[in-house]
Amino acid sequence: MRIIGGDLKGQKILLPKDSTTRPLKDLVKESIFNVLNHSNKFSTPIENSLILDLFSGVGSFGIEALSRKAKEVTFVENYPNVLDILEKNIDKLKLRQKCKVLKKDIFKDKLYKELNDDFNLIFIDAPFKEKKIELIINNIKKNNLLKKNGIIVLHRHASYKDDFGDAFNVIDYKNYGISKIIFGNYF
Repeated sequence: MRIIGGDLKGQKILLPKDSTTRPLKDLVKESIFNVLNHSNKFSTPIENSLILDLFSGVGSFGIEALSRKAKEVTFVENYPNVLDILEKNIDKLKLRQKCKVLKKDIFKDKLYKELNDDFNLIFIDAPFKEKKIELIINNIKKNNLLKKNGIIVLHRHASYKDDFGDAFNVIDYKNYGISKIIFGNYF
């Protein structure tokens, strides 16, 4: 897996040896950044943005954002086998000064109260079987973690029919075989 754009384009990202983690495929990552950069439905530039990468795995999304001049990325991950790889990727690419790594379980820790930034972009790449996405969205909203006009990007299994109630305005939707990408922000 490589970085597909920006200052670090072409650099390789280390991947886990086990199959428990599902790294974000380059095609999906490229599609997300194309929509973020070229959509006329929202205007949240990556450059100088504060980004929250939930379920960050090896960091491929957040590192891609840093390559494209994001100001800072907060990575949240709790799986020990990929945390080590995430840390190695950050150090290998000399990105430590632009990263925060939180080794937290998003469902058990009071993570949202510890996050004191207003993020321009929040990326959620939960395991496909995860069903508590609405809880995450509600915690983001309740703790005011998304800036006005900020974007949440949610990577889900194509068969999932999430109900966000009135907390989330779905702006754009893309389907790529087994995965779908939902772009949205608050009303």
